[in-house]
Amino acid sequence: MAEKIALASCNGMSPNGLVSRVAVGDCKKEHDNVISICMGSTSADIEGQNNDMLMKYPIIAVNGCSGGCVNKILENKGIHVAGTIGVGDVLSDFEVSAKDPFRLDSEAEECVKIIVEEVNKLISEM
Repeated sequence: MAEKIALASCNGMSPNGLVSRVAVGDCKKEHDNVISICMGSTSADIEGQNNDMLMKYPIIAVNGCSGGCVNKILENKGIHVAGTIGVGDVLSDFEVSAKDPFRLDSEAEECVKIIVEEVNKLISEM
């Protein structure tokens, strides 16, 4: 297993973006070797001051929608993404969905649990 693993969540204003952020937060709480990346800071870092940190650990991107912004932002900065999870893709196999981009109801909490399981699978493979 890698010394540390970085998780990069979606910052988008969609229900699955919220699921992505909460799932990443939950995974960070569960694992001492997991850090999270602020995508706002990463995308605003025009000078590349964060690049050394971003290249230090394997990154798992957790995209909220099919736009794949997390991957695009990192790849545009020349940062390799070790693993990718598409929240919408994963949840399409289940009969639950998030509906609010600002609050989690009980169904959205189930979505978070599903995504946490997916992230944990990738973490265990690294």
